[in-house]
Amino acid sequence: MDRIRNARHFAPRLQRWLDDLTAQAQAAPAAARPAAGAIEQPDLFGRDTAPRPVYTAPVWSVPPAAAKPPPVSPYVDHAVDHPPGYATTQPRPPAIEPSARALTSPSVHPAVMPRPAAPVPPIAAPEIAVPVRSQVPVPVPEHSTKRQLQVGEFILEYELRRSTRRSIGFMIDDDGLRVTAPRRVTIAEVDHAIRTKQGWILSKLKERRERRAARLQKPPVEWIDGASLPYLGADITLRLLVGGRYRTSFDAATRELTVVLLPGATEQALKERVKAWYQHEAKHLFVQRLDLYASRLGVHYSAFGLSSAGTRWGSCTADRKIRLNWKLIHFSLPLIDYVVAHELAHTLEMNHSAAFWNTVGLIYPEYDDARNLLRKRAQELPILFP
Repeated sequence: MDRIRNARHFAPRLQRWLDDLTAQAQAAPAAARPAAGAIEQPDLFGRDTAPRPVYTAPVWSVPPAAAKPPPVSPYVDHAVDHPPGYATTQPRPPAIEPSARALTSPSVHPAVMPRPAAPVPPIAAPEIAVPVRSQVPVPVPEHSTKRQLQVGEFILEYELRRSTRRSIGFMIDDDGLRVTAPRRVTIAEVDHAIRTKQGWILSKLKERRERRAARLQKPPVEWIDGASLPYLGADITLRLLVGGRYRTSFDAATRELTVVLLPGATEQALKERVKAWYQHEAKHLFVQRLDLYASRLGVHYSAFGLSSAGTRWGSCTADRKIRLNWKLIHFSLPLIDYVVAHELAHTLEMNHSAAFWNTVGLIYPEYDDARNLLRKRAQELPILFP
């Protein structure tokens, strides 16, 4: 009974207290009220718990260029690839393993939410030149000196040169086929001329390759005292001495070439001294032979110089400039004279027609035998300066 009387006593007081709290809550400013959508949970004693905002996933967007990006909190997890302009002010969450991150629901902490993969533009692969195994020749611009032509089952590459000559000429050396044609001749006419002479051209190219391969198989000369060197169709002996300055001398009686070198000189220095001696002897001898055969043929040349071509022994231009390969000094004098007569004949006939060979025969009747012997001796020549 006492408990009933106490409840009846405190009930009016409790009701008045609750009414006062309700009046205070209605009189509070709107700013102090919970925001719309917030969940209000008053406790038993009328105290409100802190409002819990409903979580909304952040919208990832790139802020305008002019807009200043929001400050980044020192608690941002920089190990996570955040979107541009995104920063979190939440405390650092616990570390999550990569496998767990991939399986986390969208309601995980914003600082560990994976960034959507941005589209990556394709990277253009570098252009790589791949040889085309085809019988179709690669097109070459008409102004280029290198051209290609399908001849039978082969693709023939040749060098085209224009000149003032009146006919199409062919020349084959270690560099391949060279065609010289008048400027008025079209490319189609040049290609037709090559196909007409394809039998001769292909056989000469094969012969040239075989000769070059045979020559490369020969062992090089050993640059030591007592070595044998070819000179004017015979061997001479190399003698090496050490002195205060470089000197080179040749004794025709003993057929010995003496080279004086400085102490510690290299093999390359020796080669340069011998090569210079060869070239000096060649220039002096070739001028003598040119003057002799030019007077016999009744022509003159405008200039003369040495060349260092692979196996091309001479050349003559339309303005009568003659060049002779200095390596001819290795061969006998009759073979040198054949090349000299050959190039002088070009001052009258800039071709290899019957008229040309008749001109060569006027001053060198044995030209046919000399031409064949020169090819043979070229194969037997040791490698001196590879």
